Order: sequence, then structure tokens, then C-alpha cells
Amino acid sequence: MNRLGGATSPYLLQHAGNPVDWWPWEPEAFEEAKRRDVPVLLSVGYSSCHWCHVMAHESFEDESTAALINEHFVAVKVDREERPDIDAVYMEAVQAATGQGGWPMTVFLTPGAAPFYFGTYFPPEPRHGMPSFPEVLEGVHTAWTERRGEVAEVADRIVKDLAGRSLAVVGDGPPGEEELAAALLGLTREYDATRGGFGGAPKFPPSMALEFLLRHHARTGAEGALQMAADTCEAMARGGIYDQLGGGFARYAVDRAWVVPHFEKMLYDNALLCRVYAHLWKATGSDLARRVALETADFMVRELRTPEGGFASALDADSDDGNGRFVEGAYYAWTPAQLEEALGAEDAVLAAAHYGVTEEGTFEHGASVLQLPQEAGPADAGRIASIRTRLHAARERRERPGRDDKIVAAWNGLAIAALAETGALFDRPDLVERATEAADLLVRLHLDDGGRLARTSKDGRAGAHTGVLEDYADVAEGFLALAAVTGEGAWLDFAGLLLDHVLDRFTGEGGALYDTAHDAETLIRRPQDPTDNATPSGWTAAAGALLSYAAHTGSEAHRTAAEGALGVVKALGPRAPRFIGWGLAVAEALLDGPREIAVVGDAADPGYRELRRTALRAATPGAVLAAGAPGSEEFPLLRDRPLVAGSAAAYVCRHFTCDAPVTEPDALARLLR
Repeated sequence: MNRLGGATSPYLLQHAGNPVDWWPWEPEAFEEAKRRDVPVLLSVGYSSCHWCHVMAHESFEDESTAALINEHFVAVKVDREERPDIDAVYMEAVQAATGQGGWPMTVFLTPGAAPFYFGTYFPPEPRHGMPSFPEVLEGVHTAWTERRGEVAEVADRIVKDLAGRSLAVVGDGPPGEEELAAALLGLTREYDATRGGFGGAPKFPPSMALEFLLRHHARTGAEGALQMAADTCEAMARGGIYDQLGGGFARYAVDRAWVVPHFEKMLYDNALLCRVYAHLWKATGSDLARRVALETADFMVRELRTPEGGFASALDADSDDGNGRFVEGAYYAWTPAQLEEALGAEDAVLAAAHYGVTEEGTFEHGASVLQLPQEAGPADAGRIASIRTRLHAARERRERPGRDDKIVAAWNGLAIAALAETGALFDRPDLVERATEAADLLVRLHLDDGGRLARTSKDGRAGAHTGVLEDYADVAEGFLALAAVTGEGAWLDFAGLLLDHVLDRFTGEGGALYDTAHDAETLIRRPQDPTDNATPSGWTAAAGALLSYAAHTGSEAHRTAAEGALGVVKALGPRAPRFIGWGLAVAEALLDGPREIAVVGDAADPGYRELRRTALRAATPGAVLAAGAPGSEEFPLLRDRPLVAGSAAAYVCRHFTCDAPVTEPDALARLLR
């Protein structure tokens, strides 16, 4: 009996019809393994994972392989996006044992959940030095039945090793000028000066490192930091990793030049990059940055918004190629013949030249991924705009990639922050409205009366799994951004509620933070990782939200917690800046204050609106903004902040110590530089 039919995870639901007798992760599965005296086969993946689909089709849909699994194992399927704690613990074991990791993740456990054999994707027959999955299953079964003592010894050693890895915060306080300069030097050494970005292939959008570079430039004026950020953003925006027709970014590029993406589109990447490009526009006024920020915001709203008002997790990489085959990139790639069919011969020639479509192709089977080597000249601009519209319409007639409709709290928090800021910067109140609706959904559906968050929901039903640290931190970040943009103090209050849980339930000794709460389900180890992955780590995201909340409220407890959490950034930043970029960005805000900006006045007064606009558009690292009527009780920053000679005024403070108020936008801009 397959038990996945009632899941809220689209990934688990994809496996509900398998002949494998899947269990969700629950105590009953391990009790069944103990009763039958068999190992647990743990398979971890996610809905938009290409190789997860491949292994599912090759192995989990195969009757003979399923029979082998059902006879010798209790099979447990986990969505890594729904249970990042389980994924983190066992991925750490996989990486320690094999030197690499990835999804699908395949781990064999004792009935006590101790891992003893590891892998990722296994093919259905021996290939490229890898054993077949049936061979692995038979081998593990033989080891379990004939060499049980050896298996137990391996499992015990691994569990003890993992349990001993609790991270002590090293460093005596947050990073200062010296550590941030060393981190910048480290990024410079790894920078790809020819193609932008850091390191080689595959190349991932370095969202958190870009935020650090932009904030460092804003605080210090370092032109090299800005140049690395701007050149990387331009290279990505002109490459195939960016959807030149519909906006939005793919997960990563398989090459160093951003040409061929891995085509899945994730909410978190697009939320983070939308914000990066908006912040780049603040620093440079770049038309390209403005366009990409808005197109990415529009992509999220158009393609990922759910009927409930939240944002879905991802779009798949694969789709039907029109011949009944699911092929990676089929929705996005073009041949010259397809251009001609959509546009006619003459415009197809111009489109091929403009978007880099060649007869040989840049992808597979003679197809090309659209790029934008340069902007259209004035003479061709109108014609190119028409071509883009027609190509987008033609693509809409193709079979669309599947969508993972679950709503993840943390990623929606990132989207709320991005849409709120982008809408405010570029006078798009509709984007602010979409951010507010997503925030309303999180409060209504994910947040209980005690301020505890559910990690996911789907179709208006909250999932059973509790939020992890990144959920509390990123949702608080989104609420704080929304408070600044809307002037509604309730969002500040909700952020405070979430951050109180961070202080009470996720904090350890000496400023250390854990990814799960102290009252969460006990795993073989309590996960704890301060380094960024595809998103900011929960640890450094919490530090940033705590610091912003302290700047809004004057709370010493929250500021002290933020400074304590940044101790790990002082230790790791100079050595591994690419992997702790958000922590470095938060440290930049701390060194700058962060600035606390209060704008008081009447919303109908043009002078008030210009001061507020100036504050929103300042590139000041991590600045917080409260805007409203003087003496408003919604924001502590507005208390005891009167008008000046009857005019709207702006107060710029650090740690609640303020400069003289100003009434002119130019004067405010000078204060914020």
C-alpha cells in the first residue's frame, strides 16, 4: 500500500502511484522496519529535480525494481523542500562518506534511523563505473543479512561522528573592517573577470555575494566591488540563464559563460535576484537593472502566484517536446526553423542574430537557448519588441513545464521582500499589493496563535511540518520590508513575534543558532549550518532580521543576538566569502549602523512623499525606514519626531542617536550617502 496519496508535497504526490510501497517520514515507518527486521531505504528529492524524475521513471516505476525494494526494505520518501532538516542531516553524511552530494539522495538506514550506505542517483543498469540500482539493493540486503555486525559498527561510527559536529561560534564578536576587506579580496581572487561570477562550471547566481558587494560599495565607495557586481549581473541578464522572453532566472548555468541553464526556475532564486537587480539600480541607475528587476517580479507574479495569493516553489526543467517525450529545456530552446515558423523568414533572420540562435545550436539537437549579446539599436528596437512578443506568444502554445504548487514559508518571505521593495522603487503599487497578499496568506494559514510557523502549505491547507530557522528569519525579513514600504506597523509586530521564537527556540550558547527549534523532532543530530546554499542560511538570515528589528525598536536583546550570531562570519568570511555572503552583507549593515530613517508628515503632502521616496531609493546598507504621521505609535522611530516649522521632515539616526532633521530631499540624500 502506497501511503503518499494524502501528502501536501507535490513531490510525494508524484510518487503516490508508484508500485513501490512508499511511506512518508513518520515513526510508524521505522517501527515497521524494526518489526520486519529490514533496513530503511530513504529517498530524498524535490518536485522540479530533473534526475529525481529520471530515477523515478527508471527505477521506482519499474515493477521488478519495486518488488525488490518492497521485499527487502521499508521505503521512505522525503521532499527536501518540505523537510530541510532531514535533508541536511543525511546530506552531511552522504558528503562526508562520498565527497559529493546531490539529488535524488539515496541513503540506507537502520530501523533506528542511523545511516550506513549512501549514494545519489543510481542507474537501472551498470553505467560509467556506477553499479545498477538493483545491484545496490541486493548488495545492501546481503550486507544486512550476512554482515549485520559490520553494518551496525559503520552506522554507530557515522552517528557518533555527526553528533560530534556541533558548531562552536569562533570569533570574538562580529567582523570589522579588516575581515570585510579580507572577504572582498577573497572574492576578487575567485572572480571570473571574463564572464562574471565566481568559480567555474556549473555556475550559480551568486545572489548573496552580490548583496555583500553592493553594500560594501555603498558603505565604502569601493569601485571594484561595484564593478564585480554590475558585470556579473549584466553577464547573467544577457545569458541563457535569464529567460529573454518571459523574464526570470533558471537555477544555474552548466557552463562558465551563463549560456546553457539547468532550466528549472525556483522561487527563491528569482526573489533574491529581483532584489539584487533593484539594489544595483539604486547604485547605478542602470536601465538593464531596472528592466530585469521588474521582469523578474512580473515573472513571479504571472507564473508562480497561486490562487490563495502565495507563491509556488518552482517550475520544472522538463516538458513535453510535442512528440510525447519529456525533455529538459523543450519549452525554452529554439531552432532556426522554429523561429521561421513563428515569425516568417525575414524576421527569423533578425531574431536569430539578436538572440544568438545558430544552425549548430548552443544547447542540444541543434537548438539554442536565447541570449541577448547586446541591446537592439534604435533602428531595430520596434521590430525586436514585436519579435519578442510574437515569440513569447508562440512559446505559450507549447506544453508548459510542471509547477510545484506548494508554498514554502521562507521562500515566500524572500518574495515578499523583493516585490515590496521593487514595487516601491519603481512606482508599481500592484507589486506591493501582491507582496501584501502573500504576507496575509502566511499570517492566515501558516502562523498559529502562538506565533509558530508551518513550513509549507498547498491548496489552502497547511502542511504538518513545523518551520525551521530560515522560515522564521526570511518571513520576518519580508514583513520588515513590507512595514517600511506600506507604513503599516502590524508587519513590524508580526516580525517581532517571529523573532522572539528565534531567540527562545533556536538560539544556543554564545550566539550560536540551530536550524531546528529545541522542541522540534529529534533526529540523529540537530542540524546547524551558517553557510549559504541556494538561499541565505537561516543563521545569517536571522542575524539580518534581528539587526533590522533592533534598529526599528531599539531592542538591545535583538541587537546583541545579531552581533553574537555574526561571530561566525568573522571566522568564516575571510576564508570562504562565497559561502557566507549574506552574513557579510549583514555585517556591512552593522558597520554602517544600520541607519534608522524616520520620515514624518502628511501622506497627502508632496514634500513628505519626496522625502519618503528619497529614503527608499538610498543605497545605504541595511537601512530601516519608518514613515508616517508624527508621533505615530505604530513605529517606535516615529515617536518624538515632530514636523519642522510645519513641514515634513526626515530624521537619520544610528542606534537612536540622530542627526539634525532635514526637510529637503537633497539634504536627506547627502545624509544617506
